[in-house]
Amino acid sequence: MNFKDKEAIYLQIADYMSEHIMLGKWRPDEKIPSVRELAAELQVNPNTVMRTYEHLQNQEVIFNKRGLGHYVAPDAIKKIKGLRKERFLQQELPDFFRSIYLLDISFDEMQKRYDEYRSKVSQPKP
Repeated sequence: MNFKDKEAIYLQIADYMSEHIMLGKWRPDEKIPSVRELAAELQVNPNTVMRTYEHLQNQEVIFNKRGLGHYVAPDAIKKIKGLRKERFLQQELPDFFRSIYLLDISFDEMQKRYDEYRSKVSQPKP
């Protein structure tokens, strides 16, 4: 995993884990890798992964079964989508609007490109 300088590593790992959950690699009520396993896989300090797990527990995306490990919460995908949507609307969308305003990009052009994108991603893979 390649980490960016502008965001805390534990938050980047949380995004990585959230994507795994949303893509179905880790399903609801399924055990996820231990702190040490994930730290070794991502080549980071176990304390960083522990901070990530605590963060995701506070967001109710994962939960801990004492002595057994961490598991994906039953409604994790719903939680993740809600959190990501709020972050996008508060942080990323204003920057996006500023760019389209400065570049004088019309909503018609945006709609056309968005429709093209959706048609590409919604097609079944061979």
